[in-house]
Amino acid sequence: MERMVGTVSRGIRAPIIREGDNLPDIVVHSVLQAAESEHITFADRDIVAVTEAVVARAQGNYAHVDDIAHDVREKLGGETIGVIFPILSRNRFAVCLRGIARGAKKIVLMVSYPADEVGNHLIDEDILDEKGVDPCRDVLTEAQYRALFGRVEHPFTGVDYLEYYSQLIRDCGAECEIVLSNDARTILKYTDKVLTCDIHSRFRTKRRLLKAGAKLVLGLDDLMTAPIGRSGCNPDFGLLGSNKATEEMVKLFPRDCDQFVAEVAAQLREKTGKQIEVMVYGDGAFKDPVGKIWELADPVVSPAYTPGLEGTPNEIKLKYLADNEFASLKGDALKAAISDYIRLKGDDLKGSMASQGTTPRRLTDLIGSLCDLTSGSGDKGTPIILVQGYFDNYTK
Repeated sequence: MERMVGTVSRGIRAPIIREGDNLPDIVVHSVLQAAESEHITFADRDIVAVTEAVVARAQGNYAHVDDIAHDVREKLGGETIGVIFPILSRNRFAVCLRGIARGAKKIVLMVSYPADEVGNHLIDEDILDEKGVDPCRDVLTEAQYRALFGRVEHPFTGVDYLEYYSQLIRDCGAECEIVLSNDARTILKYTDKVLTCDIHSRFRTKRRLLKAGAKLVLGLDDLMTAPIGRSGCNPDFGLLGSNKATEEMVKLFPRDCDQFVAEVAAQLREKTGKQIEVMVYGDGAFKDPVGKIWELADPVVSPAYTPGLEGTPNEIKLKYLADNEFASLKGDALKAAISDYIRLKGDDLKGSMASQGTTPRRLTDLIGSLCDLTSGSGDKGTPIILVQGYFDNYTK
C-alpha cells in the first residue's frame, strides 16, 4: 500500500537532566526506548534534535550575577554605562541586567519602541499614532513617556517593563536613567561606553556606534566569554542565549556542541544501523498573531548539527506544477507527471518559477522551528525530538 504520511515530529520524553549527566547516552537510550514503545522504525536521514537547555544543563554551563558584574567592571570600567536595546523579558534579560547593574555606578538604559527586537511590545502602534509620536524620529525621556502613555502593562505578563527594569537597577545600587530611542547613536549623548544588548542586529549596532565616536562598545556576546572563577562561559556567544536559572544565576547557551552531536550520531548509527542526523536547537521562529513576539531570542537556532543538515531546501511547488505545467492533466496522469518532474529536478532550483513560494531558509532554521514548537517551553517533558520523513518528497 502506498505510504500516506509525510513528515512526522515526535516529542521524546527523557529524565530530568542534571549537571554532569552523560547526555549522549541519555538521548540515545530515550530515543531507542520510545521507538520500542511506539513501534517506530528508523530510516536514513531521520533527525534527532536536542534542546539547547538540557545540553547546557548537563555541561553545568551557568554564571552567577556576581560573575557578570565582575566581567562588566573589568571590561567596561564600572562607572556610567549605556545599556541599549534590551529585549523585554524577565526570563531572558532581567537576571543579566542585575549582573550588569552590580558592575556599574550608573546605567543609562535605552529601550527601543514600540517593540523590542524579537517582537515584545512596550506600547501599541495605534496609541503612538494617536499621540503623534514617530518612533523613527522621536527620542523620549522616561518622564515624557509617562506623560504621554502613563503606566503600560504587558498584556500577557502584566509587567510595566520600564518600571521593572529601572527598579531592578536601583535595587542593585546603581543609578538609573531611561531613554526611548531606535537610533543606537542617541546613547552617545549620555555616555561613550556602551553595552549593546540586541541579538541579531548587534554587528550593525556596534559598527554604527564606533563610527559615531563611541569610546568603547561591547555586546552581550562579549561578556562571559571566559570563566570567571569556576563559572561557565560561552566563547562564541557570551551572555546571548542565556536564560534565568534562579534569581542570581543564568544558564548560558551551551558550548562545545559539535562534539555532542557527533557522539550522539555515532551511537545512533551503531545501535540502529542508520545514518541519523543530529542537531541542537534553541528558539525557532514563529510570530504569535496576538502577542506579536517572534521568539528568536537565541543568537542562532542551531549551534551545532551533523553535516547532513547543511544547506537549504531544494523543492518544487506542487500547486504551481498542477496549475501551470500540467493544468490539462488529472488523476493518475497528473500524479505520474509531477512525480517524474520531481525525479528529474536539478540540484539547484534557485530562480526557477517551479520553486517560487518554497521556503529559502536554512534547513537547521526550519527544522529547529519545528522542534521548538513540538517540544514547547513548559511541562511537556520532551527535550528530545525525533523527526522522520522530513527529506521525503511526493515520489517517496
